[in-house]
Amino acid sequence: MSEMKTLSVQKRDALGKGPNRRLREEALVPAVYYAPDGKNILVQVALNPLNKIYEQVGRTNVFNLEIEENGTKTTYPVFVWDAQYHPVKNTFTHVDFYGVDLDKEIHVKVRLRFVGTSKGVKAGGKMEVYREEVTLIAKPQDMPRIVDIDITDFEIGTNLRASELKLPEGVRVEYKSDFSILTVMSKDKAKDEGDE
Repeated sequence: MSEMKTLSVQKRDALGKGPNRRLREEALVPAVYYAPDGKNILVQVALNPLNKIYEQVGRTNVFNLEIEENGTKTTYPVFVWDAQYHPVKNTFTHVDFYGVDLDKEIHVKVRLRFVGTSKGVKAGGKMEVYREEVTLIAKPQDMPRIVDIDITDFEIGTNLRASELKLPEGVRVEYKSDFSILTVMSKDKAKDEGDE
């Protein structure tokens, strides 16, 4: 378990479009910290440090949010729950930080990344992908940012299900029925294998 990264923010009081616009003109992003106990704290964060930490942690990895108020700094473990972007500049316009208890499991959607080329596809088959992300359950510091699936040895007829995902220790997939993630099939086979 690596040491958590820290993002420093300042508490803000002003609400509304005008104050938020002025913040953005100063390369600051309005944000909200949602505490596990239901309390909300309005904060502002410098754009460049936010970009840097987001590149490292994305929406799945926990980090420390250091909130400065009247010269006092308090640190909370969080992850990025939601983010809004400028439609043209593609920069952050608002961020929601979600506070977590490091000892309690959370449910987070994590992207799947398919690595390699399957033997079945090389042999003329076709790979149908049904899920590009799954909901994982883990303690915040155990949550992976992405799940790599090595498809190199997948022959025609391979059907990878949620229960077969190789995940780090302490991490499991959330599902009610054991859904298919992908199937490698012959090209002439009907595309009716994508069950839920």
